[in-house]
Parts: sequence; C-alpha cells; structure tokens
Amino acid sequence: MTDERYSRLAAEHLPGDLAQRWTALLRPCIRLRRAVDGERTVAALGGHPELPAGADWPEWPGHGPLSFIASVRCAALPREGRAEQFPQDGTLLFFYFDGRTAADAFVSAVDPETWAGAQVLYIPADTPVFPADTPPESEAFPRVDLTADTEQSAPDRWLPQSRKALLGDSRDWPPPREIPAELKPFLRAFERLRGHMGHQIGGHAVPVQGPAEYEIAYAALGGVSPWGDRPHDEEAERWVLLAQFDSDSDAKMTWGDAGALYWLIRPEDLAAHRFDQARLTVQC
Repeated sequence: MTDERYSRLAAEHLPGDLAQRWTALLRPCIRLRRAVDGERTVAALGGHPELPAGADWPEWPGHGPLSFIASVRCAALPREGRAEQFPQDGTLLFFYFDGRTAADAFVSAVDPETWAGAQVLYIPADTPVFPADTPPESEAFPRVDLTADTEQSAPDRWLPQSRKALLGDSRDWPPPREIPAELKPFLRAFERLRGHMGHQIGGHAVPVQGPAEYEIAYAALGGVSPWGDRPHDEEAERWVLLAQFDSDSDAKMTWGDAGALYWLIRPEDLAAHRFDQARLTVQC
C-alpha cells in the first residue's frame, strides 16, 4: 500500500485549501532498494543484460559501447505504484555512456548530438532473449538485485504546478524573507522529509539540483526559451519521470559527484512504448 507521508505533511503544515491543491499533485512511485533475505527481485543494477537474438549492443556512434545500467521487470513491479501508461509486462533496459572509456565525451540533455549516449530498450514479454556479453572495451558494473516499495512522491517546489498550487498566480518564488509565513514550516518539513535521491520508477523525480523536468524541457524547446517563462513551464509539465538511478556503492556506480541519472518521457510516448523518445539528464 502506498504510504501517505506527503499527505500527512500537507495536512499538518498547510491551510486546508493549499493542502488540497498541493496533495492533488502527489503521485505514487516505486522506490527500488537492494533485495535482502529472499525478498523478491524486480530489477537489477549492472550485471549483464539479456538481449534478443541478433540484437546489437547499444553504442554511441563515434564514441563506443554504452554501459549497462539497469534492468526492470515491468510485471514484477507493484501495480499500485505504476502509472497507467507504464508497460504491464516485458523488460526495460537502461544504457548510458558513462565516460569510463572516453572521459572527454559526455551526454548532455541540451545537446541533441549526444542523445545517442543514453538509450532505453523495451523487450516485450514474448521475445526470446539471451545473455549478452559486455563488449571487451567496456566493463560491466557488479550486479545488485533490487526489490520494490510503493511510496508517495511529491513535485519539487520549483516546478510550475507546485508553484501554482502553493503561490496561486505568482510566476516564481519570492525571496526567502518574503515567502508567506503560512508556507515556511511546510517548506522546511518538506525538505527534511524528501531525503536522498535513491532509485525510483515513475512518480516525481527527486532532484539533486533543481527540477530535472526543466532541463529536459529546455532541450525540447531547442534551448531558445528562457528558464521559467510560460512556454518553458508548459513544456516541463509535459514530461514525467520514467526512472532515476542514484549513485550506488554496491554497484560501483558514481555519477559525477555522487549524483543521479534521470530518464524522462512524455506520457503519450510511454503509453505507446516509444522509449527511444526518453531523454536523460544527469545531476551531480
């Protein structure tokens, strides 16, 4: 069952009308953590993927093979945590060019020339698959089996929908001294409750530094719409989190300075299984 930590937070710290508007934005999510003591494995970091016969290992042309980051067994995920558009079965495989073989090449959400450096493959449930060997010029991350918990997730306070719910028609947050007194206890409690990034499927992203949705929206608009203007806000609201993968010492994964990988996708592409339209941003 989904926890209700954010609903309780709003009820405790916000006036009734604000609490109602903000809690309407909450989404269920699936939090992934290391499986222990026989817990059910629903996903895994690292190891070796299983690919369809004859499928090529994903690569970034001109740079080399991508590193295998994670696999997610869609049917094994808790139903109450999955978005309606999320695949009901099959497997998602996440690949990323992490720079271990070419430190001068990196994937940037705002540079379309680098987007091939992050790929998501969807393998339907009835597809025969076989263990794939990691290319010799790359190195597999240690495998870490993951289990799942269902939780509430809340939007970052800088996202347009969160600002609208808490500030009404205001276009942006005022300076700290001018924030309405009724919001200050809530904002402090929210930051304490949200905690670390972690591994997550769906829901609202837990950013390291500012909304991941804004970074993807800026790229989708061709880098010509200033941050925070209306087209940028509207585009940010069109993207949802597909998955986020935190730095993980067990899997020997470190993204920048202990940051995280965020794959986002538009709901219509998620529903149509167009995972080639998912976009990655890295925060650290």
